[in-house]
Amino acid sequence: MGSQTMAVALPRDLRQDASLAKRRHAELCRQKRVFNARNRIIGGDTEAWDVQVHDQKIKEATEKARHETFAAEMRQNDKIMCILENRKKRDRKNLCRAINDFQQSFQKPETRREFDLSDPLALKKDLPARQSDNDVRNTVSGMQKFMGEDLNFHERKKFQEEQNREWSLQQQREWKNARAEQKCAEALYTETRLQFDETAKHLQKLESTTRKAVCASVKDFNKSQAIKSVERKKQEKKQEQEDNLAEITSVLRGDLLSENPQQAASSFGPHRVVPDRWKGMTQEQLEQIRLVQKQQIQEKLRLREEKRQRDLDWDRRRIQGACATLLFERQQWRQQRDLRRALDSSNLSLAKEQRLQKKYMNEVYTNQPTGDYFTQFNTGSR
Repeated sequence: MGSQTMAVALPRDLRQDASLAKRRHAELCRQKRVFNARNRIIGGDTEAWDVQVHDQKIKEATEKARHETFAAEMRQNDKIMCILENRKKRDRKNLCRAINDFQQSFQKPETRREFDLSDPLALKKDLPARQSDNDVRNTVSGMQKFMGEDLNFHERKKFQEEQNREWSLQQQREWKNARAEQKCAEALYTETRLQFDETAKHLQKLESTTRKAVCASVKDFNKSQAIKSVERKKQEKKQEQEDNLAEITSVLRGDLLSENPQQAASSFGPHRVVPDRWKGMTQEQLEQIRLVQKQQIQEKLRLREEKRQRDLDWDRRRIQGACATLLFERQQWRQQRDLRRALDSSNLSLAKEQRLQKKYMNEVYTNQPTGDYFTQFNTGSR
């Protein structure tokens, strides 16, 4: 018989196998999730969603049970409140009935302290409004006694008639006395008025006489004043003629018309003159002015010549600068032209080298990648 060997599974091997199987299962699950384009793009987890839905249903059931419990408690409380409300109404009704019975038995209107204010028989029990004119109850606010309504009306009326008769007789006597006094006053006024008229006539005559005398004296005075005024005007006219003649003579012989140059001399110095007396410059002053003008003309000609020479100098310098600038610009243009030529030749040589290198690369690298080259990628989840 051949020897047979039996492999014994050790705990370490079992653990390794279990770990390996677990990793394989996890890898398969991962590949399933990764290579599923729909789940990878949308990002949905159905198991998690199922768990959430289950939890939500449990939560809703719990809330529903809690609400039902609260509703049952509320219904029970409503019933209790209705019972208590009915009991309260019944107790209030019994209390009101007991209060009414007590008031009817022990609190009658006749026993109240203010019953006299609302007693229906108060008028029958009360005294008359006025027993006499001197009744102490007849106050002003009571309005029980008015003028003409007293009890001794007839005696009072008779007394008033007698009093009116006496007043009438007294008025008649006073009227007669006043009439007599008025007549006396009118007679006295007439007599006084006549006296005043006589006095006025006398005063008017005196005033007329006095006015005539005053007019005569004023007329004489005016006549004398007129004569004096004529004489005074003659004297004034004569004096004015003499003054005018003297003034004309003085003007004709004065410095103004004779044009004396010394009259324009000012007291402030020899270089100052009086404008309203100055008659013009002297010959010496005119010669001096002409000499100064000639000097100014010569100075102006000299300055003009200097300016012309200076302008010529500046023009010469400007032309020289322009020529130098033109020469410098031409030199720069030549240098730039040489630089451009050198750059163009360098670019041509570089382009030629690049074409040669590109041609060489096309000849050397001829293999192109196929589809098998790309299938070796994305074969695992890692």
